[in-house]
Amino acid sequence: MTEIKTDVQVADELHESFLKLSAEIKKTIIGQEDVVKLLITSIFCNGHALLVGVPGLAKTLLIHTIAKSLSLDFSRIQFTPDLMPSDILGAETLDKERNFRFIKGPIFANIILADEINRTPPKTQSALLESMQEYSVTIGGQHHALDKPFFVLATQNPIEQEGTYPLPEAQLDRFMMMIKLDYPDYQSELDIVKQTTSSIDQDVQAVVSKEDIIRFQKLVRQVPVTDNVIEYAVSLVHKTRPQTDKASDLANEFLEWGAGPRASQNLILGAKCNAILAGKYSPDIEDVQAVATPILRHRIVRNFKAEAEGFTEEKIIQQLL
Repeated sequence: MTEIKTDVQVADELHESFLKLSAEIKKTIIGQEDVVKLLITSIFCNGHALLVGVPGLAKTLLIHTIAKSLSLDFSRIQFTPDLMPSDILGAETLDKERNFRFIKGPIFANIILADEINRTPPKTQSALLESMQEYSVTIGGQHHALDKPFFVLATQNPIEQEGTYPLPEAQLDRFMMMIKLDYPDYQSELDIVKQTTSSIDQDVQAVVSKEDIIRFQKLVRQVPVTDNVIEYAVSLVHKTRPQTDKASDLANEFLEWGAGPRASQNLILGAKCNAILAGKYSPDIEDVQAVATPILRHRIVRNFKAEAEGFTEEKIIQQLL
């Protein structure tokens, strides 16, 4: 007879699984603890993430390591200017009996690494929209469901803009978080060089199953939240919307557009997961603040004055907090 576990027991399991995941990821990824925690948070919230960082910061290795530690099917798509939607989704072909047969593309996996997603034209970028929102693919009028759990973890290079195509706002909004990777500190880089220039091979073990991830995703939605935390999250999003009733002076002065309702939803989901990863059973305002920057930074659009005066998205969000 299967034991029915309480929500508190599952929450404790999620906290323990996070500690195990972190330990496995540290075998190959040195430093970047905050980035790892945010990525795991987006996965347990059933959200997609966009990693932004200069070349050589192990963005691809990080995603591959997480896929291995989560025991999930992994698919890497290198986005290039000549990539077509069918290269991602798949296509119908004629078999020997001259019947149409659907050949699945690399999108049919659990974790999709969309490498350098801004290198492909908008037509191909938009091929991901249905799969990211509806968890399905439609080809030739036929509906194909994607296997769950399903995540798109995309990477983007922020410095080399020649030959790139900015992601449309609708596509950016599908990403729960935009996570920025910075250079490692001195000690971390020493450790990285020692590890990567030796013959020692770190073997990453799978510590969380597909079934566990789906259970944890359901649990995150069941975590209770007090009204004052929800009101704080919604008020924060409203402050980003210039020329509206609850807009902050900062938004009126420096923002062209503010965040939409999806930001409020993601702030609460992210806060719930952040609380459980910290060993708590309900989020508080500090948990909302912990996930606010990666959730809001790609959903606000600065105006010319902000760019001229060097007001970054991060600086604006921190002042709003």
